[in-house]
Amino acid sequence: MLIPKTENAIEPEVEVNSKESVVDIKKNKQKKGILNDLYFNDKNTIAELSHSLHISIPSITALIDELVSEKWILETGFAISKQGRRPAIYGVNPDKNFILVLDINTHDTRIAVLNLKNEIVFSQVFDLQLKNNPSFLETLFKLVDNVVEQKISKGKEIIALGVSIPGLVNKKTGINYTYKGLNEENTSLGKLIEAHFNLPTFVINDSKATAFGEYRFGLAKGKSHVLSVNVDWGVGLGIVINGDIFDGASGFAGELGHIQVNPDGVLCYCGKVGCLDTITSASSLLKNIKEGLRNGQVSKLGEYKDKLENINLEMVIDAAQQGDAFAIDIIHNIGLELGKGLSIAVHLFNPQIIIIDGVLSKAQKLIVNPIEHAINKYCLTDFKEELSIEISQLSDDAKIYGVHAYVVENILKAS
Repeated sequence: MLIPKTENAIEPEVEVNSKESVVDIKKNKQKKGILNDLYFNDKNTIAELSHSLHISIPSITALIDELVSEKWILETGFAISKQGRRPAIYGVNPDKNFILVLDINTHDTRIAVLNLKNEIVFSQVFDLQLKNNPSFLETLFKLVDNVVEQKISKGKEIIALGVSIPGLVNKKTGINYTYKGLNEENTSLGKLIEAHFNLPTFVINDSKATAFGEYRFGLAKGKSHVLSVNVDWGVGLGIVINGDIFDGASGFAGELGHIQVNPDGVLCYCGKVGCLDTITSASSLLKNIKEGLRNGQVSKLGEYKDKLENINLEMVIDAAQQGDAFAIDIIHNIGLELGKGLSIAVHLFNPQIIIIDGVLSKAQKLIVNPIEHAINKYCLTDFKEELSIEISQLSDDAKIYGVHAYVVENILKAS
């Protein structure tokens, strides 16, 4: 079975000019449908696949046999049966094909490899910060080439590549309007990566990737209305409406960090004043901690007063969890301000659940409690009756799983 053609894939166009080719195309679509079902449902019997995909038992049996012989799927066991022969259960072959995921952000870059059973078989974080210039791509390409050459075993066949990146990523063109220096004229970041690695490549905004991961495999699974808040070095919002990730007209929906919350506040990197990012991001937390210590604030972190550059987010969260009043107050204030911003989103989207992801989610209840307090204070009562606020159970992997699912969904589209 060939890798399916996608909008981003570099493949020659094939002209359909015979009955045989039409039959092959239909069969290929049905195979992709089977793989898509097994990826998202983990495993199924022939009868279950026949029912969900609306393909006759004889036809799907023949397709299953072909996919087994091509080593895309394999028999994983037998289902429980009250009478007669126990039906075989099929799942995706975890050793056949792999997807390379790049999680790029302003703090570092994570490279991961996943199989089609959604298992992370390789993951490493590298000290490569996102820069808004073409030289970043050159460094990225060298890094990925070295990782693939030295750390990923030769038996792993990479069939596609997914990229998570902050910024305004146009869903139709793939152009990142926040980091314009990563694009060439009329050529998006995704196309440049695709051309270098000669693999189908899909780029998605980091907050949407996180929401997609939560929706497919995390706390949002099975829910129709979800807000996933990526509280990282910026603040992003992933929105699930009626079971679909909400993109907006151009794919920019969810820039919660750039709503104005303080007209007299500080200048945001976006050029506006008083954005939510300036008071609720991990960057603003560290800035406030260091500023307080300079001004003589009493804290366990005071031992670093002469080496403020050594203070990192993990140290602040650890101090807060050990009862440091200054660190607790800073995190509490961030939670309150974030809750104010989220109260607007709650009134707009009426979610069932708000999932807190990103680096600040590591503060657990220290960040959740003030968010809940603010939402209780600023939201209408009826909006809160069916609303819960939870810390992600997937943690840093939510984004990786989201990118992977986004890639798989695109390369295995049955239509």
